[in-house]
Amino acid sequence: MADAKSGGKAKTTPAVLMVPVTPDEVLAKIVGPAPLSRSEVTKKLWDYIKAKGLQDPKNKRMINADDALKAVFAGKAQVSMFEMTSLVNKHIKA
Repeated sequence: MADAKSGGKAKTTPAVLMVPVTPDEVLAKIVGPAPLSRSEVTKKLWDYIKAKGLQDPKNKRMINADDALKAVFAGKAQVSMFEMTSLVNKHIKA
């Protein structure tokens, strides 16, 4: 159904987010080794963070890394959710 705010066009996911990417060995420990779209990688990463309780309770924008995430986060113990995106991108192959 069309939305008045979007000028009558239905909302679509940008194509770049739907192109399958392959996680490297480090990221595959969290999201699995199968090719996934970038949006699926992000969803699985957030599922992992929430399941392990790694979101900082005082500042929800910060992610506390366990051993698996430290490897993805270049050894950092804590990163912002915005920094996380750029660090994760280093672990995927288009």
